Amino acid sequence: MSKKESNKKNKSEKVNKSVKNDNKKNVTTIDNLKDELSQEKDKFLRLFAEFENYKRRTSKERIELFSTASQDVIQSLLPVIDDFDRALIEMSKHEETELSKGVKLIKNKLQSTLDQKGLSLIEVNSGDVFDSDIHEAVTQISAPKDELKGKIIDVVEKGYKLGDKVIRFPKVVIGK
Repeated sequence: MSKKESNKKNKSEKVNKSVKNDNKKNVTTIDNLKDELSQEKDKFLRLFAEFENYKRRTSKERIELFSTASQDVIQSLLPVIDDFDRALIEMSKHEETELSKGVKLIKNKLQSTLDQKGLSLIEVNSGDVFDSDIHEAVTQISAPKDELKGKIIDVVEKGYKLGDKVIRFPKVVIGK
């Protein structure tokens, strides 16, 4: 083999090695770029999901705020309703007069206005089973009958809901 051929062969081997090295570098670069792309896609998807959760949460909070915005005012009016109920009970002991009719009318008007705003009475009767999730026990007394043990004997204060949220639990006396 001549020197020229040997040089050509060396040059071609160098070129082949160089091409192989370039190919390896390109493959490595492509793999790196694919990894970076997948990482960026993952970041994007996580960010998008986080943003969707944020939108859902804020819209839920906004709806809840609007539905219970008047909660403080309504809660402060509950003792007034209680006073109307006590007044009507006392007035029913006497002959009905124009005054008692007026008090009933005012109480009904206030009650209907609050009902329109979402206020509802929690129905509790004597003999109902006591449930600590929806009732507040004020005291326990000896049950007059065995079937009233663990049940409600008397309702001391009515309970109310505003929408689905309990704003005042009914206060009850239970039998033991």
